Amino acid sequence: MLKALALVVTTLIVGLMTYAATRPDSFRVERAIIINASPEKIFPLIDDFHSWEEWSPWEKVDPAVQRYYSGAASGKGAVYAWRGNKELGQGRMEIIETTPTDSLIIKIDFIEPFPAHNTIKFTLHSEGNSTTVTQAMYGPSPYISKLIGVFFSMDTMVGGKFEQGLTSLKAMAER
Repeated sequence: MLKALALVVTTLIVGLMTYAATRPDSFRVERAIIINASPEKIFPLIDDFHSWEEWSPWEKVDPAVQRYYSGAASGKGAVYAWRGNKELGQGRMEIIETTPTDSLIIKIDFIEPFPAHNTIKFTLHSEGNSTTVTQAMYGPSPYISKLIGVFFSMDTMVGGKFEQGLTSLKAMAER
């Protein structure tokens, strides 16, 4: 009986690990919102990491987060690093490309709770008196991410935070 149980458990584990290995080698999470403001009013709120304290939902995860700013004050070369609680972890973001009022690309490196190296892209598209702001994060999915993805949806977890952040950004820009 014990051998049969061990065989079933082993088969389930091998099956799970095999299934995880078949998952995509990369991921992309994307959300968008329409903001009743011009790109000229919205862009500086994204292009300056100091503004993120007001609209980013990640800032509310750990009120005692340690923040470190370096490089340019805003735009290309601006750097924001953080060290927070277990949920927030530790990491670093750097703006690597910026086209004022149009797009912004950020290199984001997570150190804790586990290493990951991804890209965040914001795009702004003006339509009359409003602007569609799209936030996307994409990058590779190493095996451990694939395995975690079997149990937790990256799209739901990160996408939900993007929705919260974009809603806060909208409120801030429409004031």
